[in-house]
This record gives sequence, C-alpha cells and structure tokens, in this order.
Amino acid sequence: MNTVKLTSNIKEKLLNKTATLGVVGLGYVGLPLAVEKAKAGYKTIGFDVQESKVKMVNEGTNYIGDVVNEDLESLVNSGYLLATTDFAKVAQADCVSICVPTPLDKHQQPDISYVEASAESIVPYMHKDMLIVLESTTYPGTTEELLKPVLEKSGLKCGEDFFLAYSPERVDPGNLNFKTKNTPKVVGGITPECTDVAAALYESILEAPIHRVSSPAIAEMEKILENIYRNINIGLVNELAILSNKMSINFWEVIEAAKSKPYGFQAFYPGPGLGGHCIPLDPYYLSWKAREYGFHTSMIESSMMVNDRMPEYCVERASKILNMSKKAMNGSKILVLGVAYKKDIDDYRESAAVKVINELEKEGAEVTYFDPNIQEYPEHGKVRKGETELTVDLIKGADLVMITTDHTTVDYSLVQMHAKAIFDTKNAMKDITNRENIELL
Repeated sequence: MNTVKLTSNIKEKLLNKTATLGVVGLGYVGLPLAVEKAKAGYKTIGFDVQESKVKMVNEGTNYIGDVVNEDLESLVNSGYLLATTDFAKVAQADCVSICVPTPLDKHQQPDISYVEASAESIVPYMHKDMLIVLESTTYPGTTEELLKPVLEKSGLKCGEDFFLAYSPERVDPGNLNFKTKNTPKVVGGITPECTDVAAALYESILEAPIHRVSSPAIAEMEKILENIYRNINIGLVNELAILSNKMSINFWEVIEAAKSKPYGFQAFYPGPGLGGHCIPLDPYYLSWKAREYGFHTSMIESSMMVNDRMPEYCVERASKILNMSKKAMNGSKILVLGVAYKKDIDDYRESAAVKVINELEKEGAEVTYFDPNIQEYPEHGKVRKGETELTVDLIKGADLVMITTDHTTVDYSLVQMHAKAIFDTKNAMKDITNRENIELL
C-alpha cells in the first residue's frame, strides 16, 4: 500500500487550504470548532440533524456562548461556513470531525447511539484520502472497536484508504483564557499515519501545541482521566464540607488556607453537585467499561456517590435553616439563584441546580428561580420559566434564598439586605460583611 502518497495528498490540501472540512454536530463543541476551521481559511460544512440549528447557523445567528456573533455572521456571509442536514455533502469533505453527544441511558450506561448514527450517515459518502476524527467524550475503545468497523462498511480500509483518529474535545464554557483556538490538543490515530494526518489538521487551525499519543485508546482514557480527576477531588471536598459543617468549621476558609501552600495542593470547591456534559458522566463510562475486565472502580464510584447525593444534602440543609425560623419545607417559598451548571454561562446540562429545584419540590416547597443567563429551560416535556428580574419584592417574598450558581452579575448585597434567610452553596457572598442571615454550605 502507498501510505506515503495517501498521507501527502491530504496533508498537501491542508497546507494549501484547498481541503474542505466537515463537522458533525453543531453544539457546544462542534459549532466553535466549525468556526475555527472556517476562520483558518477552509471551506467548512457543519452537519446537524436539527433543522433549527442549521437554519440559525446559515442565518448567521449564534446560539453558543463561546462563539463570537460577528465571527459567525462574517464566515457565513463570506461562504466559508455552511450548515446542512444533508449528509450527502460529506462527499465534498476531506476531513470530518464527529462532535455529537454521548449521554448516559436510563441505566447509567454509555449511550453511543449518536456516534454510531453519525458514522452510519457518513459511510455512504466516504472516499479515499479522507480523515475522520471523533471528538465526543467516550470510553476507551470506542474509536477502534465501534467506529472503525462501521466506517469500513464503506469498503474502504482504515490506514490504507482513509484515516481515523480520536482527539478529545476540551471545551470549557465560560473560560475567558482558554477557547477552542488556544487549548492544547491530544491526538491518537489508529496508525501512525492516522495520527500524523490528524495532527496536521489541528496544527493548521489551532494556535496551541498538539500532543500525539500512540493510539485512540490512550487519547480516550486521557480525556476520562481529566474529568475523573476533577470528579474525585470535588467528591473529596464535598465530603469534607459535610463533615466540617458538623464540626462547625468554615470549610471555605480551610481551602483558602490550604491554597497558601505554593506546591502540592490544587484548590477544588464544594457545591450542590456536579454539572455539565463531561464531569458527572465520564466516571460512568469508565466504570461500565471496567466491568468488561472484572475490575471494580471503587475510588471513582465512591466520589460519584458523594457528588450525586449533594443536591439532596443541600435540600436537607435548607430544611434545617427553615426549621430555625419555625417553618416547614412543605409550603415554604424558595427562591433559587442560578440554574446554569457553572457561573457566567447559559448552559444547564446536567445542572445540579436543576436537581436541587426538583428535590425541593418533592418536599413540597414552592420554588421560583432567577438566572440572568437562562430565562427558561425544558423539563419533562414542559418549559420552566424563571423570573425576569431580581427585585426587592421577589427577595422579600421568599422564606429562603438558595444560591446554587455564583453568577458574578447578581447583586448579592441586594439579596443580603432583603432576604429572610440565605443558603449559599457556592460561597458567592464571600465579600458580604453582614452575614447574620447567611449560611454557607
């Protein structure tokens, strides 16, 4: 086989910007990546099964916080970026990145159906000298064991006729310092040539180092490690926060003291639970895969148990705060501040705040919420609407205000002045001097 010729053909197209690039899935990962590909000077085609997303992109209307509105509009108007639901246009692409969701099913097992469906949609339109890169977070083995056999249904052979690699997304919504463009990229291909071509793709569009690894499984496990590392450490501080409360110790002050050590310590913070697509889900991917090898991930599962219970624990603490005012949770009016899974973003995927709201309502509380970035969100086939403004009357009317997301645009001094009682699960009010009505997680 002439892999040298195959490699040089596609790399030459990347070098002279004549390659057409594709992105399957135009969500929080795919749209920013498509924008960066187009900004690098490549004709880029975005694929999505949701017609509403495709329509918005083609109108230059942005719906992702980390994408600059003007960039999207300019790229669409100049013809560098096009969105479509027609997968036949995959035939025009030289490189395709798959950036689709990998959620958990009702049994807390990996749902790889979106990845598999994307691959099946690509197969009829594959051609020689083509690169496919999976970016979706998944368990080790997905690229080689699931994706490769599906793609080879095309009659093309991986490593000879087309290239296949895994390069985990590292999107951190709301991060002001690191975006898609400047975040280092890990790449692992099925063959060394696959790795080489995938690295060439990212080198041509990113302003960040490309770290090559020896296989897709290494890259897949690396992504799992990133998020399990955070999951375990957050589980640790959540457990210590619960213990510290029993001991009447301000655990937030403990963390600040520990941060004074210039080495050997990285600060993690407690909260009402974990949110976002990756950190709450990735441990389940690995635990599921580990069972194939008869291995029990005891430390990982312990942290998951702690983190998964935090919304319920926060509601228990809220109930105790109400009891101090001789109020029952049942029938009390609770104002929840923030439903985004982290501060200053509009993303509520797997949000712990949403779980807290559901737990509060199970206990009979009357819950309203205010989030400056999320006016409403879908739930169980319905739409839950939030308050449009954080008013004095809204604050005064609540028996308890619970802060579940520490948005920086909220006027916490106003909240402190008018709230009967406050349960701050994020230490958002750390700079407030008068703390008579504030209780910390």
